[in-house]
Amino acid sequence: MTFRIGVIGGGQLARMMIPPAVALGIELKVLAETEGSSAALAATQVGDYTDLDTVLRFAEQVDVVTFDHEHVPTPILEELVARGIRVSPGPHALRFAQDKLDMRARLAELGVPMPDWAKVTSHDELAAFLADHGGRAVVKTPRGGYDGKGVRVVSDAAEAADWLERGPLLAEELVDFQRELAQLVARRPSGELRAWPVVETVQQNGVCVEVIAPAPGSTGRVEDLAARIATTIAEGLDVTGVLAVELFETTDARVLVNELAMRPHNSGHWSIDGAVTSQFEQHLRAALDLPLGETTPLADVSVMVNILGGPSHGPMSDRLAGAFADQPGAKIHHYGKDPRPGRKVGHVTAVGSELDDVAFRARAAAAFFTF
Repeated sequence: MTFRIGVIGGGQLARMMIPPAVALGIELKVLAETEGSSAALAATQVGDYTDLDTVLRFAEQVDVVTFDHEHVPTPILEELVARGIRVSPGPHALRFAQDKLDMRARLAELGVPMPDWAKVTSHDELAAFLADHGGRAVVKTPRGGYDGKGVRVVSDAAEAADWLERGPLLAEELVDFQRELAQLVARRPSGELRAWPVVETVQQNGVCVEVIAPAPGSTGRVEDLAARIATTIAEGLDVTGVLAVELFETTDARVLVNELAMRPHNSGHWSIDGAVTSQFEQHLRAALDLPLGETTPLADVSVMVNILGGPSHGPMSDRLAGAFADQPGAKIHHYGKDPRPGRKVGHVTAVGSELDDVAFRARAAAAFFTF
């Protein structure tokens, strides 16, 4: 019997599911948004993921549907489920990664630690929230934001007036954090759950540029708390597949949930080269309800550096020889995407025993693609 998994979305996450699918003998099909997508090697259909008929035609070819992104409309996924098509994660869970107001309300019910927050629908409500939180706050659009998009730090309600005209917003306290963390877990329908080590993520302009696994100094309280938070969310929301929980570690020793993603996540790319089971293989196993793999790191330290924008002249492939010669131990992943400023077009991972050495090697290899 050959398992067939359908991935909606043709980005780099779908692309990185191809190698483990081939290794496991899984037939991977991709519904891509456009021709020539990052996951073109497995793209069997190009179409609009917001069109019910298009998604149905695709879903009828596979045993289970999963995702490269969270943007498929909930009514379409509910219709798939109503027709007996397996969807991982199901729309009842995915909605909490699609809508930040729904996420905050549900996590509050689960007792998960979060920044103080409120739903605001008017200038006066946002002004009142600002007054109660030191005059500054983070404002987010409930849907569609990622990599810093749909997020503003405001000190006056008028700074969000254009967004308020379009509907309710999420207002959050401006957290005084010392670093950002991410905890990834995977869960399958039968309930088995596995967690990778908590990692530290480094952001620039709202975009992740580097991941350190495990997070330095996280042994003990922080790793236990991060894993407990992610487990509570995965079980409480009935997540199937990989769940990424983005966290703040605050200056007063709190660990707070920032965002959720119910799919493989940038903070877990290190696991391809740095863990017994990568997040991409694990996601496929979970979607099919197969026993999950070990998440043990293969080295003391892994550092992943994103390649953003790519070289200003010529394709990434022109820089491979130099990077390989300079850093033969680094692993380079090319997403097959045209470079443009700020776009994630690849990543580099290095592993080893000493953080400073590993970070230097990963950054040195990545530098060949960014100057």
